[in-house]
Amino acid sequence: MNPIAEEMASYLGSSQMNDEEFLKHYGIPRRSGRYPWGSGEDPYQRTNDFLSRVDELKSKGWKETPENIKKEFGLNTTQYRREKSICRDERRILQVNTAKALKKDGLSNSEIGRKMGVNESTVRGWFDQESESRMMKCRETADFLRDQVKQKKMIDVGSEVERELNISREKLDTALYMLEREGYHVHGGRVPQPTNKNQMTTLKVLADKDIPNKAIFEYDKIQTINDYISRDGGQTYEKKFTYPSSLDSKRLMIRYKEDGGIEKDGIVELRRGVPDLSLGESRYSQVRILVDGTHYIKGMAVYSDDMPKGVDVIFNTNKSNKLSKMEVLKEIKKDPDNPFGSAIKDADKGGQYWYTDKDGNKKLGLINKRADEGDWSDWKDSLPSQFLAKQSKSMAKKQLDLAKADKAAELDEIMSLTNPTVKKYYLEKFASNCDSAAVDLKAAALPGQKYHVIIPINSMGDDKIYAPNYKDGTKLALVRYPHGGTFEIPILTVDNKNATARKLLGTDVKDAVGITSKVAERLSGADFDGDTVMCIPTHDRKGKIKVASTPELEGLKGFDNKLQYGSVEKIGPDGKKHYYRGDREIKIMKNTNTQMGIISNLITDMTLGGANSDELAAAVRHSMVVIDAEKHKLDYRQSYIDNNIAALQKKYQPKFDADGNVVGGGGAATILSRSKGQTPVLKRRGEARINTKGKSWYDPSKPEGSLLYTTAPDKDVYYADGKYDKKTGMKTVITSNGKKITYNMNNKEDRDRYEPVIGKDPKTGKVIYTNKDGSITYRTKARTMDSTRMGETNDATTLVSSSRHPMEMLYADYANSMKAMANKARIEMVNTGNLVSNPNAKKIYQKEVSSLEAKLNDALKNSVRERTAVRLASAEIKTKKEADPEMKPGDLKKVSQRTLSKYREEVGSVSRRKRAVQITDREWEAIQAGAISENKLKKILNNSDPDTLRERAMPKAKATLNTAQINRIKAMSASNFTLNQIAEKMNLSPSTISKYLKGEK
Repeated sequence: MNPIAEEMASYLGSSQMNDEEFLKHYGIPRRSGRYPWGSGEDPYQRTNDFLSRVDELKSKGWKETPENIKKEFGLNTTQYRREKSICRDERRILQVNTAKALKKDGLSNSEIGRKMGVNESTVRGWFDQESESRMMKCRETADFLRDQVKQKKMIDVGSEVERELNISREKLDTALYMLEREGYHVHGGRVPQPTNKNQMTTLKVLADKDIPNKAIFEYDKIQTINDYISRDGGQTYEKKFTYPSSLDSKRLMIRYKEDGGIEKDGIVELRRGVPDLSLGESRYSQVRILVDGTHYIKGMAVYSDDMPKGVDVIFNTNKSNKLSKMEVLKEIKKDPDNPFGSAIKDADKGGQYWYTDKDGNKKLGLINKRADEGDWSDWKDSLPSQFLAKQSKSMAKKQLDLAKADKAAELDEIMSLTNPTVKKYYLEKFASNCDSAAVDLKAAALPGQKYHVIIPINSMGDDKIYAPNYKDGTKLALVRYPHGGTFEIPILTVDNKNATARKLLGTDVKDAVGITSKVAERLSGADFDGDTVMCIPTHDRKGKIKVASTPELEGLKGFDNKLQYGSVEKIGPDGKKHYYRGDREIKIMKNTNTQMGIISNLITDMTLGGANSDELAAAVRHSMVVIDAEKHKLDYRQSYIDNNIAALQKKYQPKFDADGNVVGGGGAATILSRSKGQTPVLKRRGEARINTKGKSWYDPSKPEGSLLYTTAPDKDVYYADGKYDKKTGMKTVITSNGKKITYNMNNKEDRDRYEPVIGKDPKTGKVIYTNKDGSITYRTKARTMDSTRMGETNDATTLVSSSRHPMEMLYADYANSMKAMANKARIEMVNTGNLVSNPNAKKIYQKEVSSLEAKLNDALKNSVRERTAVRLASAEIKTKKEADPEMKPGDLKKVSQRTLSKYREEVGSVSRRKRAVQITDREWEAIQAGAISENKLKKILNNSDPDTLRERAMPKAKATLNTAQINRIKAMSASNFTLNQIAEKMNLSPSTISKYLKGEK
């Protein structure tokens, strides 16, 4: 403890007064400095302020040297600086409080200034809330830590704690110093790591006043504060995740379809200025709000200035007023950690917030954010094939060529790297990305293309859109996914003058656009609860970019999937909910994603197959039923019949017998629908090898550089079909002709007679299972794993339909280009040598090597925490699955994400970005000089931020561009990017781009 803290503790300890009483007695300034001001024969007595003491010393020639500071105050220079900083804030707080009191007495700023001996501008500055907030943040942090240490006795305040709290280390250290002055202890020590006694872990612990330093070595008693966070720099602290607070339904109004709710379906209107319904600094957010503890609102929240008296929330719905409030809302899920069925944002990203009510109590707000203003702008802007394949062949070719040029330029850049380890690191990432690109079949974005979330602005015309990110008069094509066809693409004119939109969203909106409900309806029935559209500038004056848009299909006009295929809920004799259409009970869909994949593939294949408008309308109607069937209990089976889907599958996705006759339909038929299609492969083991000439595993039937997988041993892949009951010890196996044999595994004779034994069929060489003497042959099954059709083929044209549609051939060429570049990168990886370690460089850069090793050590510590989080999460997820055996795969995925996030927070596992090794300029010199071994450098690269690392590793822009870069410029120009847009992407000047396009360089 520093001398000031020791002396202050002695005064506190000799009195029966608590801290609050002490402060009231002495006043804030008397807490600063070595002695209680006003005691003894000392200059402090006259000045009554530590800073005044310093000023007086300086006036007598005293200098702020480490020796003088130590002699006069008993402090080191760091403690002295902190003492001065705290005293300045305390003096200023006292002045602000005095000025506020005078203000209450009716004095003007100028009068206050004259009375306190300062300028009027200084007084105005005192009343600046932001300035006052900054002053208070260290004190608020100290208050928070004091509360925590009173509860937990000892808390970890060591390295990286400030990151968890989201404040600066300086602010945390200052707060700790303030607590030391009050008598709390900051104990330190070093502890040998359990698995390596030579490696020490440094401890820094804030302890209560009566806890000695030796107590910190009882490690299990040290607690953390990583379940708290500050989002305002240290002024307030809140829990990272808390079960949501509930809105009283009396404060909620439902605006039904009959009242106009259908025009804003999904919008949640909030009364402005209500503390527990704040969106923070956002103007719109996708939210969940718990209601009466049993139901919740799901929608897009915005503020409204037109709210009925007594109502704080209005939920707009397309449902009828025949339903009660709670029937409109959704029932909460059984999962106590995820009552909304979808993961809200983490608290440190604004998912939840705390506020102080009028009585001074801290409470959790009602808003739980799933996505926030600005989040949608981070979405990738590539062009999915389900859109581009329905446009012109020329547009598809341009965008696919641009995507290829981008990748070729990237590979060329990586090839120029000189550090072999760094080069191999990026080659491996590049190859993996190319493999994924071949499967995904996504093309390069069009100029100006961006995703936006939609907000209803019904005061606009149906041919207008409010989109401040684009100039007035711009034509925007809107595309929503899943995308049925060009008949779902409205082309609207940007109108940024609409008063309603300007008031609601502002003029600097990041990622939202305003459209009418009629436009949303054309976007395959979009609503406003967070649905997004891809906006593409089109039909420019030069006519370069023209997105195909056709009139709405007649067969879709007025179609209401809920009205046509809706059901009625009834409670059956079993006490469970059942759903009926008329007297017939319907089955509820439980595999939405699978069914949507089936109908989406059919629509894609029908489009390429030249289906007419009536056929397309039928398929799209069915897709509209399918997408809502599970959520709204629609009769999708009847829709399948009414829309003649089986006949459409037979026509556009035919299945043939051995003689070439069509015997049915269904399943992906073109490369666009087949590429991502799942295909089972035999269980594999180990990592894939690179197909390399001269290696023992080289396979000449496959391209050099492609990946070769090793199938697991036969005994791990194949097994005899059957089941085993652990409780009874009885095992049932099925013979090759389907007969069941059940025997007792605890009986030796039974096992000798029936136990399956692996072997090979002498005629075919296939793996089979028989009993020991071979008299019984069992049905043999294989363990498989899922892969994609594109991933398993070496030639994309094998996935093209027999009609070889020109659009399919474009995509096949693109996929093969991606595969070829992936293989080229892997060949380069094999041919790139290893990093040569330089012992001399290691000596020269000894300090940097030690620093990098220490940083890597800190980063690698996280792997243990991550393993712990995964282990705990897996156990809880298993329990939740057992409690809810009918949980859908989509819900299970959400539960898994939320549970893993919870345990990551609990055990302190952090993201790669947070634990990333930060490499300094000098450390990068050491790496380049060979001071770091190849193996250690690989670990450093795998624990660094890839984007930051890329900036260091990639060569700087050259005056002369290579062929790949020039081709990229030409591809962007062909895709209608402007000179400025190309220059920005290439990090060159527009004039340089112009010269290359003209062939002048």
